[in-house]
Amino acid sequence: MRETTTRLGRDFGWLWAAFAASTAGTWLALDAFSLIAVLVLDSGTVRVSFLASAGLAAGALLAVPTGPWVEFRRKRPTMIGADLVRCAALLTLPLAYVLGVLGYAQLVVVAVVVAAADIVFRSASGAHLKALVPPEGLLVASARFETTTWTATALGPPLGGAAISAFGPLVTVVGDAVSYLLSAAGVRAIRAPEPVPSGGGRKGFRWADVGEGWRYLWRRPDLRGLFLNTALVNALIMVGAPLMAVLMLRELAFPVWQYSLAFSVPCLGGLVGSRLAPRLVRRYGADRVLRVSGTARACWPVGLAFVGPGAAGFAVVTVVELGLITCCGVFNPVMARERLRRTATDRVARVVSAWSITGSAVTASLTLLWGGLAAVVGTRWALAAAGVLLLATPPLLRVRAAPVAPEGDRSGV
Repeated sequence: MRETTTRLGRDFGWLWAAFAASTAGTWLALDAFSLIAVLVLDSGTVRVSFLASAGLAAGALLAVPTGPWVEFRRKRPTMIGADLVRCAALLTLPLAYVLGVLGYAQLVVVAVVVAAADIVFRSASGAHLKALVPPEGLLVASARFETTTWTATALGPPLGGAAISAFGPLVTVVGDAVSYLLSAAGVRAIRAPEPVPSGGGRKGFRWADVGEGWRYLWRRPDLRGLFLNTALVNALIMVGAPLMAVLMLRELAFPVWQYSLAFSVPCLGGLVGSRLAPRLVRRYGADRVLRVSGTARACWPVGLAFVGPGAAGFAVVTVVELGLITCCGVFNPVMARERLRRTATDRVARVVSAWSITGSAVTASLTLLWGGLAAVVGTRWALAAAGVLLLATPPLLRVRAAPVAPEGDRSGV
């Protein structure tokens, strides 16, 4: 039976609006930090690469103790606080630019703070979504978030590029900061009573709680396979982004507009996939959909190693990205629903935090490693290596699903 936003509730509508605002701002400002480093601070490739990797890695490290901190506190104030921190950190950049004191070190610090606040927000929002939406509505809610993400991915970078061309790279940073204010307002508008946090909202911090999310994931085979697969696949896909920029813009001399178009048009596949996900699950079951879509998404990226110049090369990139993104559009919302469904309520924030931290750390590490590999063996061979390794990841999905975790489950202790 088809569900609507009304049936999911007005409060879910506010949460969805908050997610849409912040996601739109994020994609509008895509690569803003790198562009500021290049166009404003005249940074070279080493400093730009370090900025991209250090933000993810240091942000993930800074966020390690936040999993239990989020678990034992009200989720909405935590989400609003994370939004305000991100907004304030971003606004320091245009302020410093106007005052003539903007520097590379500040750019790195802001990247780290924003990355850490992103993880805190995701941890709190995952736990809050499970409490806000009934179990039968989790897949529809996750699919709507996925649809919003791909819409923003398709529209944000071209609009951001036009804004940057007209007003400079700092204008999208201001837009991103404003989006976090709108997100905070959306979360603030939710009226449903928030459940008492795990542990009764206790204030004490215990280092023993820090590893709880990872222990829980490792001792649940059904979650462990999804966790390892998602971290590796996302990282191996992301390592191709800077390599494709070098291959298409420098080695094959594609114009910038064709490069942008080759990656924005296929995002329509994400919209299609996320719309199909609930129907596919109803017909075939979540486990089968995860295995098939998860396997299919690993088969496409190896094709990027064979991109050539001209119209044929443009077609190859577009087709590969369309296939990849369509599969991701199906896989991601089902994975998000299953992660919440299979995790006990008093572990959700710590599990999502551990998941996000690991994903950021693995992506940062492999991005640096693949940059070095490309310098040694060449861009195409590095892309081929990532594609071949992706083909080895589907067996992690072939795990028989365990029963849904009961409330208060202690399997991760």
